[in-house]
Amino acid sequence: MSNTLLNIVSNLNWTAINAFDPGNIQIREICVDTRMLKAGDMFVAVKGVHVDGHEFVNAAIEKGAAALVLEYVPENVDLKGTPTLILKDTQEALGYLAANFYGHPSQKLKVVAITGTNGKTSTTTLLWQLFTKMGMPAGLIGTVENRVRERIAPATLTTPDPITLQRLLREMLDDQCAYVFMEASSHAIDQARLNGIQLCGAVFTNITHDHLDYHKTFAHYRDTKKRLFDNLPANAFALTNTDDKNGAFMMQNTKATVYTYGLKKPADFKSKIIENALNGLHLHIDQTELHARMIGEFNAYNLTAAFAVARLLGVEKMEALTALSNLPGAEGRFEYVIHPNASVVGIVDYAHTPDALEKVLETISQLKKSSSRVITVVGCGGDRDKSKRPIMAQVSVRFSDMVFFTSDNPRTEDPNQILRDMETGLDEQTQKKVVIIENRAQAIKAACKMAQNQDIVLVAGKGHEKYQEIGGIKHPFDDKAILMQMLETK
Repeated sequence: MSNTLLNIVSNLNWTAINAFDPGNIQIREICVDTRMLKAGDMFVAVKGVHVDGHEFVNAAIEKGAAALVLEYVPENVDLKGTPTLILKDTQEALGYLAANFYGHPSQKLKVVAITGTNGKTSTTTLLWQLFTKMGMPAGLIGTVENRVRERIAPATLTTPDPITLQRLLREMLDDQCAYVFMEASSHAIDQARLNGIQLCGAVFTNITHDHLDYHKTFAHYRDTKKRLFDNLPANAFALTNTDDKNGAFMMQNTKATVYTYGLKKPADFKSKIIENALNGLHLHIDQTELHARMIGEFNAYNLTAAFAVARLLGVEKMEALTALSNLPGAEGRFEYVIHPNASVVGIVDYAHTPDALEKVLETISQLKKSSSRVITVVGCGGDRDKSKRPIMAQVSVRFSDMVFFTSDNPRTEDPNQILRDMETGLDEQTQKKVVIIENRAQAIKAACKMAQNQDIVLVAGKGHEKYQEIGGIKHPFDDKAILMQMLETK
């Protein structure tokens, strides 16, 4: 790795504030958080969503920063001779700085980024599982976890910050990974977290109503995701869902070679559902039959996307299909919880958007027995897009026989206000199907107690998460474990 200041800022347009030789300054690490900074680190002041790093320049100097990278020198800051560089946009530059520091690992890896409202985690996980199963060392970067081959690195964001991203890619390269499959969230694209990463391909799954608390308008949300494809190099591939009405729009300005996948319209990689049952999917994919352990039309799309990427990366067709047929998919995505002592089927799913919830409930409706009832436990996250709360409520009551509204991750909001926001989506008739229990564990318990023989209990919204964030504090909480415990006591 190149750890002199001169190497780290190479190819960037910078100005020095004071006199120093950047070629002789050794940098231990790049840091944007002074709480984590150690002597010898380079501090980069970034204007974030909530905090401006320029407020902490004095703290960085006091802790022994070897160099500062700023957009301006704040008032009342005494540089004390600390080597200081000025860049026009430190957020935009951070990914390139980190890539320089870690030796541009993505240039020696085949990195594929997957974006979309739904399906990112499932598709990246399927690809990591598929390549691992075939003995092709791979890394995974995503919502549930990051993996360096078989080693698990906990994930806190769908797409990590640029420094963590480059560090992970370096670890993957050092551990002889050849492929990396990563989720690319709209926040990450907008905040330039992918800068400095060389992609060999990118995938668009779909786009629906989400994250308008951040993007404000659907157009900005859509256009942000499109930038992933706009910035692809000419030697990369761009794979898009031809069945999504925005699938072609995403490809309008890409220099990459465009391929399509889908279930309904003509596509380069086409699938058809022969049977969708509780024991899995039977697909006709690329002129060949595939039996998969996963369930639902949405998973047919995920499987098709994973197959298409594998083929575009040179995997032989039958080898890819054979591997896909035995994969379990991602944790907390339409995951069955069936206790041997219970006659009730439990399902845990991460669905936290109206579209994802509708797809899960539609699938359950198609697969359930005529005598089975669907009982749904659902909430909405705090400090997030409030406009989807009444829509989530409407979707849940439309497809369920009974619904328990409860807390999701209220974060810093009043959980009861979130529940009141959800209630605004109901009329007098649909309110009769709803029970409100703010405590999530109690809501799951009540749903299981109500369930009778052959009923299905869906617990939606948190999926793989092992915590519940209340008042800004994360408390241990596992939907799957609680559901299993409640079914056991039936």
